[in-house]
Order: sequence, then structure tokens, then C-alpha cells
Amino acid sequence: MTSQTFALTDETAGTLALGGELRVRRLGFGAMRITGEGIWGPPADREEAIATLRRAVELGINLIDTADAYGPHVSEELIAEALAPYPNDLVIATKGGLTRAGPGQWSRDGRPGHLREACEGSLQRLGVERIDLYQLHAPDPRVPYEESLGALKELRDEGKIRLIGVSNVSVEQLETALSVVPVVSVQNRFNADERASEGVLARCEGLGLGFLPWRPIAGGSGGARLDEIAARHDATPQQIAIAWLLARSPVMLPIPGTSSVQHLEENVAAAGIALGEEEVAALGRAA
Repeated sequence: MTSQTFALTDETAGTLALGGELRVRRLGFGAMRITGEGIWGPPADREEAIATLRRAVELGINLIDTADAYGPHVSEELIAEALAPYPNDLVIATKGGLTRAGPGQWSRDGRPGHLREACEGSLQRLGVERIDLYQLHAPDPRVPYEESLGALKELRDEGKIRLIGVSNVSVEQLETALSVVPVVSVQNRFNADERASEGVLARCEGLGLGFLPWRPIAGGSGGARLDEIAARHDATPQQIAIAWLLARSPVMLPIPGTSSVQHLEENVAAAGIALGEEEVAALGRAA
């Protein structure tokens, strides 16, 4: 199942309507890894990064997730270079609320003024008048969460953001967000081994919100159950980890990232793997 000719369709990946209006296939592309080491600076192979973005769209992916902090700015700039003018059905999701001082360094900044500046910068780099899905990258403990979300609500009301998502939140923080502005998606860390956000996922299911698991295959390549199931399907453990996420919930929208065309094609092929009910349950019990 490591075939490099598999392409996504609505039937193979399933679809999800973000906010009831933006219908996307349930396997996206995370554009964090098209930057340099430590998610800092340009990629080691710029042409391969560009080719990977273009191949993602060719294979049927119609949601690309990025952030102003990736590079910083590098990921958004490469997306615009590779894909603009964008296909009509392509959703570009970006995020603001983290700042960078160097490779591997991440700091939170949820001040309304910073978020406005971040959004304006993303609009310019992506070359769009409105961002389809803008996500608050993480709550800032120094700033009331309501104030950060209020800034995104103002940007939405001004027509600069279409839909709003949140990231790295607890159930309580999600409820706070929902009390301020309509939220259509949550992006939290979640994979076959890491399930701290099960409660958040359950709330998303109840509300019909998209759940974008970041780092969807981390830690999932060495487990005995993954290896066993992968061998059964002639697949890699990473492909089984993605297939399990797709089977785990109808609101799940994995966004595995890479800077390699070959790795991208393998990730996309995971949508063609049909896991049995017992296999899905076994991986659910394994964490």
C-alpha cells in the first residue's frame, strides 16, 4: 500500500464541511516541514519543497495548514510561490500567536495588537484578501483568552478572516472560545500514542467541529501493534497511524507534513487503507 499513484477523492478520504461552508477532504497537508532545520529559515532543498506543495494539490489535497511562525514567514511565502493563483477549492489555513527568536524556539504572544499584525502579514505573504481559516496558535497565559479571541472576531468582522479555529486548547479553553466567537476547528496534538486531547476530540464530535491532529504520526512508527497491522496491509507503520486517525472519528482531519514528494505520496496513500473494526479498536487500546 506504499503505492505512489494513489490520489485523494471525496470517497477515499471523506469530507468535512468547516463551519458548514468550506468542504475539504479529510486529509490535509501540514506545511511546517517545508522550512529549515528547527523550523527556521529556508528549506535545505527549495525546489523539492515547491514540488511537494504542488504535488499535494495534484494528489487531491485541498487543505494546506501553515503559520506565520513557520520559518518564520518562509512557509507562507513558499505556498504563495508554488500555488498562487490558488485553485478555487483550495483552503489555505494559517495561524498566529507564536513568535520565534531562533531555531526550535517558540514563544506565545496573544496580544490583540500582535494578532492583528500577524494576520495582516499573513494576508500579504499569501497574497489573499481574506484568509479561509485563521487559527489562534496557542493561548497566551499573560493575556486573557477572551481578548485574544476578540481580536480575531474583529478581523473576521472586517472581512480579513472567513472562519476561526483554535489550537493547543483544553476543553475549558474551547468553551471559552465558543463563548466569544463561532469556532469551526481545533488543532491539538494527537496521534496513535498521544491521547491527552480525547476530551477535546469528543467535544468537537458533539459540536461538529473539525479536529486537526498535529504531529499525527509522531511516536507511532515503533509500536508492536502498528508494525503488526502494517505488515498485514503491506503498508508502513506511519501509513497505518494516519489510516487509524481517519477511522477514529468523522471530524478528524490529519495534516501530516513533509518536505519530500515521495513521503507525501506515501502519506496520501494511507487514505486508501481500510482498517478493520478490530484493528481500529486494538490501536485505540494500545496507547
